[in-house]
Amino acid sequence: MKKRVGVLALQGAFREHRQVLEHLGCDVIEVRRTSDLEEIQGLILPGGESTTIGKLLQIDEMGEKLKELGTQDLPIFGTCAGMILLSKTIIDSDQYRLNLMDTVVERNAFGRQVASFETDLLVPAMGPNPIRAVFIRAPYIRKVAPNVGILAEHDGKIVFARQGNLLASAFHPELTPDLRVHQYFLGMIDEH
Repeated sequence: MKKRVGVLALQGAFREHRQVLEHLGCDVIEVRRTSDLEEIQGLILPGGESTTIGKLLQIDEMGEKLKELGTQDLPIFGTCAGMILLSKTIIDSDQYRLNLMDTVVERNAFGRQVASFETDLLVPAMGPNPIRAVFIRAPYIRKVAPNVGILAEHDGKIVFARQGNLLASAFHPELTPDLRVHQYFLGMIDEH
């Protein structure tokens, strides 16, 4: 039976996530309103502009529904801006967030757009071969609670983490041909 995965499609790089999930055999729902959340087994919060996405989440009380689903173990994967939105604390910001993940996040931590970069990232949970990671105006996790597992770091900064049903990456796995990060998330859906 195909997995039914939602991709938040309010703003940002949702099309690329959709393409990867479809390639992996999923039924994909582009989530634009609260009612779209009713039949999904997992959700991806894409990269984009976290303050804009946060404002849009407040329309139709979608953000409140997402918080509820996140606390009820719906697997949620946030990339870049999605990672920011999942976090409980954002350095020097009171912007809207889902307040689900026990992390402290710093926005644009690697610099502005011109400081975007690609690198090979070792993620032991995904095997011995590194993952090509694309960082675009990327955040990083400055601090985690003991219940958060660190999956990868770059230059001593946490860039990939998991807390139960929540997964967060500072990089954009949807922009490379490597499918392992999305496969890992689909494995989380199987677990829950």
